[in-house]
Amino acid sequence: MATVLFDEATRKYPKTEVPAVDKVTLEIPDGEFLVLVGPSGCGKSTTLRMLAGLEPVDGGRILIDGHDQAGVRPRDRDIAMVFQSYALYPNMTAFENMAFALRNAKVEKAEVEQRVTEAAKILELEGLLTKKPGQMSGGQRQRVAMGRAIVRQPKVFCMDEPLSNLDAKLRVSTRSQIAQLQRRLGVTTVYVTHDQVEAMTMGHRVAVLKDGKLQQSDTPAKLYDEPVNTFVASFIGSPAITMTRSAVREGEVTIHGLPVSLDRSTLSAARGDVVVGFRPEAWQVVGAGEPGIDVAVDLVESLGSEAFVHGEPARSHDDATVAIGADRVTFKVIGKTDLDVGDTVRIAPIAEQAHVFDAESGMRLR
Repeated sequence: MATVLFDEATRKYPKTEVPAVDKVTLEIPDGEFLVLVGPSGCGKSTTLRMLAGLEPVDGGRILIDGHDQAGVRPRDRDIAMVFQSYALYPNMTAFENMAFALRNAKVEKAEVEQRVTEAAKILELEGLLTKKPGQMSGGQRQRVAMGRAIVRQPKVFCMDEPLSNLDAKLRVSTRSQIAQLQRRLGVTTVYVTHDQVEAMTMGHRVAVLKDGKLQQSDTPAKLYDEPVNTFVASFIGSPAITMTRSAVREGEVTIHGLPVSLDRSTLSAARGDVVVGFRPEAWQVVGAGEPGIDVAVDLVESLGSEAFVHGEPARSHDDATVAIGADRVTFKVIGKTDLDVGDTVRIAPIAEQAHVFDAESGMRLR
């Protein structure tokens, strides 16, 4: 087990002007499960490969247990990598795939048998050890790839979207197994995914990347409740947050034509217009005569115990109100709902749950 430190780590590919990873500084304590998340092309896989030694570091440093990894070969870093494609040898059995690295390292035969048997028990692979990858399902192959990493007893696990080839149901069950396994082994783990739901349900801490830059690194709850900027607010959370740009007038903002009073100490930090965001649970259905926004429903996602309702608000005549992205609102209804496509419903935001950002910088106003 080990601590990992990215100290302004930078990777710039030849013939490109913009770094793929741009001065990322991030500390990962011993035993932590850290998830790197962000849209495609944000640099998360490159960051992971730099740690594993598969990509060079063009600027800054990466340290493992305080030792700079510059010039250290991948095989000497004591890191186990789990790839998206599993990378199993098709001509070898599950046992042989898991034992391969140990045999190359000249580990005693009895210890190889012991380590593979223990890993197989943890991963419930005992009945598959004599089978080859072609005889196994995707989920089984993924567990064999995990077993191959476990038997090495590394300081750090690096996992690059290991669940992306699995179907939706299997992904849910397998991500739970990986999280439980990491807690049991206590090995420092860096996990890459583009799926923010996966990130929020697995990691002790989540690091959000955009265009090679680290935006925010925090617990899943903190990312959701206190996003540092509009990008993190819009990327984290499913369904996505509804955001609107508005002028500030005497402690009020205008949300689709509805004046909403917000905390004056927050608004006092604004240098101009603000962006105000409300998550789906921060809206409430109100009566026809109460202040609110009329929304034409065009989609109802019923999940049994709750529903997410999507719709387009009535157009505002206030030029200060500008929707960020699509001019739509998503709100949550607890329990079953009679709302259907084509209905009109009046909703109002819960002011205390507003997320307020500076319109120009996109940064959170505190």
